[in-house]
Amino acid sequence: MNWLLALPIFNTLESKKEKAFVFAYLFPFFTILALLIDSVYFQKKYFDGRMLTNILAIIYFCLFFFSAQSYLRKLMFVMVFLSYIGELIFCKLLGMYAYRTSDIPLYVPFGHAIVYASGFVIAEMPFVVKNENKLKKIFLVCFTALFLIVGLFLNDIFSLVFGALFFVLMKRKKGQNVYYTIALCVIFIELVGTFFKCWTWVPKTFNLIPAVNPPMGAVFFYAGGDVILAKIVSYWKDKNEIIN
Repeated sequence: MNWLLALPIFNTLESKKEKAFVFAYLFPFFTILALLIDSVYFQKKYFDGRMLTNILAIIYFCLFFFSAQSYLRKLMFVMVFLSYIGELIFCKLLGMYAYRTSDIPLYVPFGHAIVYASGFVIAEMPFVVKNENKLKKIFLVCFTALFLIVGLFLNDIFSLVFGALFFVLMKRKKGQNVYYTIALCVIFIELVGTFFKCWTWVPKTFNLIPAVNPPMGAVFFYAGGDVILAKIVSYWKDKNEIIN
């Protein structure tokens, strides 16, 4: 994969951080393309594109991975396995959502890592860093409005409940913008994925809590997963330092 990163478009970039910015910028375009290929529409119109999406996601993940700095690489690597465990719990065990086929697509764990890495890199972009405090306030207002609107007008009680838990977690994490930027990427991929019917959320979570498709409160599970992810990588780093 390193030969791809040696192409002229990447040679003009001075650091790994700048190269990673490219993949964060391309995230929405890649997401639309990859999920369109895996969509119900694409299957009916052309062929089942699941395998092609799998290949594209793995290639994109590898390119992003090799362009990233060491710490983000560790996060992405662990995220693949952590997200697969999450899929088994939330999709298979709890039945909160279902994919268009009975199997969990191969691209999903890699897609989770791409989503996470994109949000992580966006939070490090100069504009976001420079306007950190202003953006914290804007994000707080926008996410509060989002959870309230879908909760009150669309009867998305799921988002009211887990949106509240998201803010509890944000308070513990001092409102770091990285959680908001990751959440934005999560919302985007959820909207695209459900629009193309790659997956569908059940109308009542646990047969009790009303939810729209997709529920905006799903961002809580990414934020909660990030806490676990950060602790695993921190333990990994500390262990390596002790060995060295």
